[in-house]
Amino acid sequence: MFEIKEDVNGFYMGEQDKREAEIHYVYSGNDIIIVDYTTVSDSLRGQGVGQALVKRLVEFARKKGIKIMPLCPFARSQFDRHEDYADVLLK
Repeated sequence: MFEIKEDVNGFYMGEQDKREAEIHYVYSGNDIIIVDYTTVSDSLRGQGVGQALVKRLVEFARKKGIKIMPLCPFARSQFDRHEDYADVLLK
């Protein structure tokens, strides 16, 4: 559905130099990532792009065995809505 690409500290849609949507994180130690922002261009809003980015990040965290601290309000709202993400949520 959406082509989500991986970057050093996040995932994005679009081109490297012209991102249409992005979720960004920073590491805190070796096993925690802090989501600091999620952005979606106006042209993609309302299509589930932000949700897809959070889901991809959750899959990444599960694969790596790390926890997520969602400081970004959008990411936080997705964790509140999806109980199945609780396994990677930093308590």
